[in-house]
Amino acid sequence: MRIGGITVNEILDSRGEKTIEVVIENGKQSYSTGLPSGKSKGKREATSLGAEHAKKVLEGGLKKELTLRDFGTISDLDKFLIEYDGTENKSKIGGDLSLGISVSLARALAGENGMELWEILREEFFGDVLRDDPPRVFSNMINGGAHADNNLDIQEYQIVGTLSGGVGQTADELVNLYKELGELLAKNYGSKNISLGDEEGYSLNFASNLEPLKILEEVLSKSGHKKEFTLGIDAAASSFYNSGLYEFEGKKLSAEDLGKTYEKYFKECNLLESVEDPFAEGDENGFKGIYKAYGKKKLLIGDDLTTTDVNRIEKFAKKLINGVIIKPNQIGTVTETCEAMTAARSTGIERIVSHRSGEVLDPFVIHFAKAAHAEGVKIGVPVKKERVSKFDELTKFYS
Repeated sequence: MRIGGITVNEILDSRGEKTIEVVIENGKQSYSTGLPSGKSKGKREATSLGAEHAKKVLEGGLKKELTLRDFGTISDLDKFLIEYDGTENKSKIGGDLSLGISVSLARALAGENGMELWEILREEFFGDVLRDDPPRVFSNMINGGAHADNNLDIQEYQIVGTLSGGVGQTADELVNLYKELGELLAKNYGSKNISLGDEEGYSLNFASNLEPLKILEEVLSKSGHKKEFTLGIDAAASSFYNSGLYEFEGKKLSAEDLGKTYEKYFKECNLLESVEDPFAEGDENGFKGIYKAYGKKKLLIGDDLTTTDVNRIEKFAKKLINGVIIKPNQIGTVTETCEAMTAARSTGIERIVSHRSGEVLDPFVIHFAKAAHAEGVKIGVPVKKERVSKFDELTKFYS
């Protein structure tokens, strides 16, 4: 397929911050992709350089090079983009621009063949996938860390699961649980003390980092869903790691001490089943310790540790983690994202395809999850349009 033209538009994400939309023209058709942006980022993530840089890159030669070529597959395009960029973190092109071009071309190829995006992804990258049951939903109810202005060190407190009635019922019930949680928090802490974090989870000060888990347990117990949903946290521990110690609840903890904190959480909160980034991305010994203790009992997820990178997933799977977050804009192309998902699957760990804190209306991450038959999707709470769009797409696929 030949690309007729490429344009970049500046748009706003769910936080009101600038990001980009990439539009590819193919004859009379155009295919666009909106790019989300993250606040809590791993050090090895692909760079996002914004609209002005993207426009300069295109006019500086990339647009001409792209329009001179005929790309028969997504892999053909991505191989060219990776070679043209020539850096480990897409710092020449920008990971936002490269992913926007990559997903938009995938959509164009799908359009030419009368297919949806997920179908062409499955055909090219996941041809042996036969199952199509829905993924578990990881829904962030309470925000802390880099995503909120409060005293919580832990970044996310999640309700996790998919009801037997399907994704639509799950989305409806998550909204109900979100409202019930808000009412409980207002009753206990006063509505004037409650705000919202970057992902629309509730934000307020708590007596400890364990307290939100206890409150979520109470909400699930009152709703009658204790057997259908579990709880998860994203510690995002790199955000409170400094000079070899973890600055947690006003104390400086060693990795061993922080590990004991998680052990306490598991004992005191029976519904806590998953922990994402329990230690800093460079603290492999911390990960080894918790994996040795809980790797066969709990879901221990890498994000900043792995950054959707094949080599790091293969290195740490079943040694430090048994689950991995997949974020396409961490790596910057469709092909590299799909290769990361294939690597995770081949090593036998769970794949959770994730949104970012600064989301857009585009639901393309759901197509990656559908194509690869991912075990989970982390898409927030369906109360704001940028995240509702992900639930709507998921419901369409699994209704």
